[in-house]
Amino acid sequence: MPRYRLTVEYDGRPFCGWQRQANAMSVQQVVEEAIARFSGESVSIQAAGRTDAGVHALGQVVSFDLSRQWDAFRVREALNFHTKPHPVAIVEASRTADDFEARFSATARRYEYRILNRRARAALEEGRVWHVAVPLDAAAMHAAAQLILGRHDFTTFRASECQANSPIRTLEHLEVSRHGEMVVVAARAQSFLHSQVRSMVGSLKLVGEGRWTPAQFRGALDARSRAACGPLAPPDGLYLTGVDY
Repeated sequence: MPRYRLTVEYDGRPFCGWQRQANAMSVQQVVEEAIARFSGESVSIQAAGRTDAGVHALGQVVSFDLSRQWDAFRVREALNFHTKPHPVAIVEASRTADDFEARFSATARRYEYRILNRRARAALEEGRVWHVAVPLDAAAMHAAAQLILGRHDFTTFRASECQANSPIRTLEHLEVSRHGEMVVVAARAQSFLHSQVRSMVGSLKLVGEGRWTPAQFRGALDARSRAACGPLAPPDGLYLTGVDY
């Protein structure tokens, strides 16, 4: 059976998250229903990451099989027609190797968290950024972020409902930079724990406000306790920006 790969962009605000649920609309449901309308086949698609409610994506990757071979351009155009009016767009579609799996073939996931750091609230980007009115020291946040790179027990930055078998993860990249009024946190790892990025960002905000030192941020990681974590950053500013294979 031909296997297809999609790159999907979506605004996470109207959805309960990526994963299909019985009583709420998910991004997975929108894409699967679009595939069914286009191809006449009911499929279960695999995604590189299961984003939470309110989390956005610029580069979610999906794979699925169809019994018939279709031109990739036609697949993309048809799916973009059938996903309307939902804020979901198929950026790319292609035929892929039969052994490609969007989730298990991935070597890294890349996320970006956007903080609008100014007194005035967001007007145009409401729901797509975390508005923080208190001035943040992005350089201090970046210095703190460098202290937790590598392979660690990330229990502190793991949601209590996380179902991963182990809290051990290897954080390859965690960078904090300022772009005018926007503070951006970029993270990369082969895989992340449930709410790990939002938990790290919430704690980094305390460093940016001067309430924690970089050493205290590292100390929170070493505590290996959810109680040591700072406040959980809201989903609004989080984007799955891409997946490496």
